[in-house]
Amino acid sequence: MRVGVLGAMPEEVAAVIGMLGPAGRTHAGGRDYARGTHAGHEVVAVHSRIGKVAAASAAVELIVRFGVEQVVFTGLAGGLCRGLRVGDIVVGDGLVQHDMDASPLFPALEVPLTGCSRFGTTPAIAHRLEAGARATLGALGEGFLRELGVNGGRRPAVRRGVIATGDRFIAGAESREGVLRLVPDALCVEMEGAAVAQVCQEYGMPFGIIRMISDGADETAAADFASALGRVAGGFAAAVVARYLESLPA
Repeated sequence: MRVGVLGAMPEEVAAVIGMLGPAGRTHAGGRDYARGTHAGHEVVAVHSRIGKVAAASAAVELIVRFGVEQVVFTGLAGGLCRGLRVGDIVVGDGLVQHDMDASPLFPALEVPLTGCSRFGTTPAIAHRLEAGARATLGALGEGFLRELGVNGGRRPAVRRGVIATGDRFIAGAESREGVLRLVPDALCVEMEGAAVAQVCQEYGMPFGIIRMISDGADETAAADFASALGRVAGGFAAAVVARYLESLPA
C-alpha cells in the first residue's frame, strides 16, 4: 500500500517523516515530498502549507505524480463543539467549506457544479484512524497530559464527526459563532481538510483526516495553536500514523 500523508505545517509532519528512516526526497510544486516505508507500506509525506489551495495542490501531486492509493491528513484544529477541549481528537466523517457561498447561483456551502456541500471520508480509513487515536491516547503517560497543560488530568477524548474548513483562522467569539451558524454540527474548524476531501472525491481516492484540538477558536487561539504546534502536534501525529500503517493489511 502506498499512503500519502499531509500536514499543513512542517511541525505537523516532521516526526512522520522522521519515522520513515533515510527518506528519499522529491521537490515538486514548491514542496519537498519525503518518501520511505513503515510497517511494510510505502509512505509519501509532505507539509502542504496553509490553506485550501495549497492543500489541494499537494493532494493532486500525491495522487498524480506519486501514485498514492490513499490520502491521510493530520494536524491541529480549533474546537467548536462545547464539550471539546485542547488535546481531544477529532476523526472526520464529513467536511464542509464554511466559506463557500456562490448564492444565489448555487446554494450556500455547495461547491459549484458538484452538487456537494459535504465531502465524506472513507469509513474504513476513519475507523482505523479512530482506533489508532484511541490506542495512542491509551498509552500516553502523565507527562503528555502535563505538556497539554489545560486538561486538568482529564485524558483526551476521541470524537467522530463533521469538520469545517475555510481560508480564515478562527480566533474570536463572533467568527466562531459565525461558523457554527453555517455548520451547526461541526466539531472543529481548520483551513485545509475539505479541499483535500474534494480533490480525493474527484479522483476517486480513499481519504481520511484526523485533527488534534489545539485551541478553542477564541481570543487566545493564536497563542494556544502555536503552543500545541511546538509541543505535541508532531509526536501525536507520528504515533497515530504509525499505528494506522501498522493496522493496514500487508
